[in-house]
Amino acid sequence: MNRYERINAELKKQLAIILREGVNDPRVAGKMICVTDAQVDRDLTLAQVYISILGANGKEKEVLDGLANAEGYIKSQLKNMIKLRNMPSLRFKLDSSLDYGMKISKIIDDIHKKESHIESED
Repeated sequence: MNRYERINAELKKQLAIILREGVNDPRVAGKMICVTDAQVDRDLTLAQVYISILGANGKEKEVLDGLANAEGYIKSQLKNMIKLRNMPSLRFKLDSSLDYGMKISKIIDDIHKKESHIESED
């Protein structure tokens, strides 16, 4: 595992802890936020943080705005957890792959139900 992979893994782990323990912004508080990936750029000035939000009910943009607003607090917490000379700026992005996977899974389940219903009629 190279240095960037280790930093990405540690960022992902520590961000999950910070978000689980809570950010005071009301747009973020009480939401189930899962950090699915973190990727720092080569000069360590920017980190793309991919998140999935459970129970946002169409308010994903609002949560992303709240996270962007809380970036200073989140970075200060990260500085206490990760020893880097300069903490990268954080850019939160919505990772819709979990939602997409759940949608595909539901479609497959529906197909199986229809097939079993057709077989039981025969």
